Amino acid sequence: MRKDVRILLVGEPKVGKTSLIMSLVSEEFPDVVPYRAEEITIPADVTPERVPTHIVDYSEAEQTDEQLFQEISKANVICIVYAVNNKKSIEKVTSHWIPLITENTDKDSRVPLILVGNKSDLVEHSSMETILPIMNQYSEIETCVECSAKNLKNISELFYYAQKAVLHPTGPLYCPEKKDMKPLCVKALTRIFKVSDLDNDGNLNDNELNFFQRTCFNTPLEPQALEDVKNVVRKNLIDGVCDNGLTLKGFLFLHTLFIQRGRHETTWTVLRRFGYDDDLELNQDYLFPPLKIPPDCTTELNHNAYLFLQSVFDKHDKDRDCALSPEELRDLFDVFPYMPWGPDVNNTVCTNDQGWITYQGYLSQWTLTTYLDVQRCLEYLGYLGYSIIAEQESQAAGITVTRDKKIDLQKKQTQRSVFRCNVFGDIGSGKSGFLQAFLGRNLMRQKTIKEEHRSYYAINTTYVYGQEKYLLLHEVFPDFDYLSDSDLACDIVCLVYDVSNPYSFEYCAKVFKQYFMDSKTPCMMIAAKSDLPEVKQMYGCSPLEFCRRHKMPPPQSFTCNAASAPNRDIYTKLTTMAMYPHARLRCMCTCNRCTFCLCQNFLNSELLQTVRAKLYAVVLRRHVSQADLKSSTFWLRASVGATVFAVLGFAMYRVLLKTR
Repeated sequence: MRKDVRILLVGEPKVGKTSLIMSLVSEEFPDVVPYRAEEITIPADVTPERVPTHIVDYSEAEQTDEQLFQEISKANVICIVYAVNNKKSIEKVTSHWIPLITENTDKDSRVPLILVGNKSDLVEHSSMETILPIMNQYSEIETCVECSAKNLKNISELFYYAQKAVLHPTGPLYCPEKKDMKPLCVKALTRIFKVSDLDNDGNLNDNELNFFQRTCFNTPLEPQALEDVKNVVRKNLIDGVCDNGLTLKGFLFLHTLFIQRGRHETTWTVLRRFGYDDDLELNQDYLFPPLKIPPDCTTELNHNAYLFLQSVFDKHDKDRDCALSPEELRDLFDVFPYMPWGPDVNNTVCTNDQGWITYQGYLSQWTLTTYLDVQRCLEYLGYLGYSIIAEQESQAAGITVTRDKKIDLQKKQTQRSVFRCNVFGDIGSGKSGFLQAFLGRNLMRQKTIKEEHRSYYAINTTYVYGQEKYLLLHEVFPDFDYLSDSDLACDIVCLVYDVSNPYSFEYCAKVFKQYFMDSKTPCMMIAAKSDLPEVKQMYGCSPLEFCRRHKMPPPQSFTCNAASAPNRDIYTKLTTMAMYPHARLRCMCTCNRCTFCLCQNFLNSELLQTVRAKLYAVVLRRHVSQADLKSSTFWLRASVGATVFAVLGFAMYRVLLKTR
């Protein structure tokens, strides 16, 4: 919505331009009329649309042509005033004023025009028969108003229509010649219909119509009013109502009817609520709401955003196979101006046997976009109508900005759900295979991937001590001399070498020594292609000895050349190291069977968290008086409590040790 409206009145001398302004302000016809009225400003609380309005007069006697051209360029709407009893002033509308305005305005953004027939009190006939052909000839003319400054007839209406022509213009919506809505308007309303069709059945049922009405106009429709609306559509369109729901054709027909009856402010209210500007393009402020992201912080989707995306998936997964076919995916992105996901996405996330993106893969791709390019994620959520359907202020409400990574390291715990692993390795070391294996693809399936559809990212979920986390793998191009900040910024480094290539390990060793030896980023060495015969690496020491010297875990054997899906344990280890970079993990198996894993599960269990919270509440938060401190009973209770807790802990340890 505009912040203000600027109305300019032009026309031949003596047609009553100044009288109209003075009659509006004083609410009476002036006895003495100056050559030109000073610019006046009507406050927002006085105008019907609650927008400040500036009214500017023009006088040929007092102003130059240059001043007139400047005023035309600044005006939001221009009222061309003629006298209904003066044919020459009517002729000048088309012979002089409209061409003059056209020459001095931008062709891409025509200023709306209002024809004003003043002095209607001096004649008994109407000038509309003469004016209608002019209105049909020039599409920029919004309307024509006959008025009288002397009798105060239609004065307020004149300036209301002028204001309305700016705030709710007909031009972008409707084509008078074709008597139909313009293509851009149809496109925008079609998107609005699809976003509002929550079950994707092609109809707006009563619940969806009520939600739409409440969203746009802050009030629901009464059952009878809903039925009346559908009856109007039924009378005019055969297929406007289906299964007692409003179809897309019916929805578009209603808005055409609103515009034809002069209620185009209704259509504009809907369009602006769904983020459209005056040119029927989605507003940049709507697509990209402000979101402050401090340095060393990452962005993730929050619970509400995941619920919304889940509902979008369910809405378009018509065959209920937990995967999106190409047709279903196109239908989902039909509300976008372009297709946001290319063929590479299918090699970035999990797919089913047919190559269709699964539910898990769908959420993973959204997680990836949020992490790597949050502005694009905000844009995509805007196209889907997140802020409207989820009833949030903006898409930014669906984003969580994590705390600084330095704070995580200090507190030795993290609340993040997404961890980035940058994968380094020489050409042919098996980096791409390592990424694709994370998505459950063995070597045979990887060979079917086309080079042009290759992805340098892979994202999937892993479970660390019972908690679901996302691990994002990024294959770094092996250019040792130039590594960007994004190549080095990650939660864990994965160094991949080919066990069958004697010169493969050297690259990993050089990258580690130059970039990561003095950093706090944990590193893991991957001995790829372990199904092939291992050869001695042509380096000063073996990979195992290198890892020992630099206090790294021993090289982890890996192969994707298997009959079934490759083993995922190694990815769980990577996520664990990313979550706990401060810890020197004695166990790297994450098997959930050994003592270390069982202890970790116990320490992270809800039972222990509840017991610990209770103890804190009783011991630390309890108000201890001086009498308590002197009481032997208080100290006896505290000692017994501590002893019981220690005995239970030791007993649990013995039980876990026995199971091992």
